[in-house]
Amino acid sequence: MVVNLNIQADIIDIKTDNPQQDDIFLVDTNVWFWQTYTKNAGSGANASQVSIYLTYLNQALVNGATLTYSGLILAELAHIIERTEYKIYMQSHGHLPLKEYRHNDLNERMNVVAEVQSAWSQVKALAVPVNLTVDDATTDAALNRFQTQAVDGYDLLLLEAISRAGAGKIQIITHDMDYAVVPGIQVFTSNNNVIQAANIQKKLSASR
Repeated sequence: MVVNLNIQADIIDIKTDNPQQDDIFLVDTNVWFWQTYTKNAGSGANASQVSIYLTYLNQALVNGATLTYSGLILAELAHIIERTEYKIYMQSHGHLPLKEYRHNDLNERMNVVAEVQSAWSQVKALAVPVNLTVDDATTDAALNRFQTQAVDGYDLLLLEAISRAGAGKIQIITHDMDYAVVPGIQVFTSNNNVIQAANIQKKLSASR
């Protein structure tokens, strides 16, 4: 079934865009996952799709743009890495409950920890932190946002915290189509579904 996207963000196709020196990008978890995790091919991601994002990140750094991350991303990144390691483990060991995988095999647990630590150290080496506060006011506002913007819980808190921090125009590099429905932000993506919908709805910005 085709996803009906009501495009509200400004969409930029990274396959043709040239990052600028004054760009300040928030890099989404899915892109950090592809950039930093040694077994991202096991995640089911398309190799050419991954290459497009990694090339764009590299070009952004070469051109003097700033990449940023939030500590909120660590929770989602660790979750995705563990889930991927779990799937890889079951391919050779058969099915077992996630809790057993997490607690019963110490060597495997240490492997997951090492992968997460390695990924996060790379994030910190490539980007600068954006210090965000998640307090009661932030979560209340996030729930209000949840009523009108179809994003998941991780993205919900991240968007609200950034908005309340007064970080100016939000520029996010992501493959996640959910961000496309958020007004007032710029989404840098190679997601063809988002790009096609944005073109039809005249929300596709000219490449620079």
